[in-house]
Amino acid sequence: MAKNVQLILLEDVENLGLAGEEVVVAAGYARNYLLPRGLAANATPAVLRLLAARKEKIEAKRAEARAAANAVAAKIAELNLVIPMQAAADSQLFGSVTPRIIAEKLAAENIAIEHTKIFIDTPIKTLGDFTVEVKVYHDIKATLKLNVVNI
Repeated sequence: MAKNVQLILLEDVENLGLAGEEVVVAAGYARNYLLPRGLAANATPAVLRLLAARKEKIEAKRAEARAAANAVAAKIAELNLVIPMQAAADSQLFGSVTPRIIAEKLAAENIAIEHTKIFIDTPIKTLGDFTVEVKVYHDIKATLKLNVVNI
């Protein structure tokens, strides 16, 4: 029914590939998401020439983004984030600590991370110290230390 389409990525796309790579994706994904946003183009000789001309610019942009991500990862690794939550007498929280709450606290520390990039292994429903993994860049992850305290 639906056939696959071969495209060349013009920008880095999460969970798909980096700029300049050839990918094979479903026709609907290409038609509805990648092509309208300018993230990819059909694999033609003209697009290959365009990518060859922009290759240095793409590599410089990627290196700059990687350096910025390393700086953010280092800042996250040395941070000990305190999250005040309301808790019962037995240290059980009324609710739980979610990635959105963590993202808001990071934003208050001038670190902009999307809540979808914060991974919590088990739900945080008690007071105490925890570690959370934060994906900063494609392959750069940082470990964030949390301290959940009673209000």
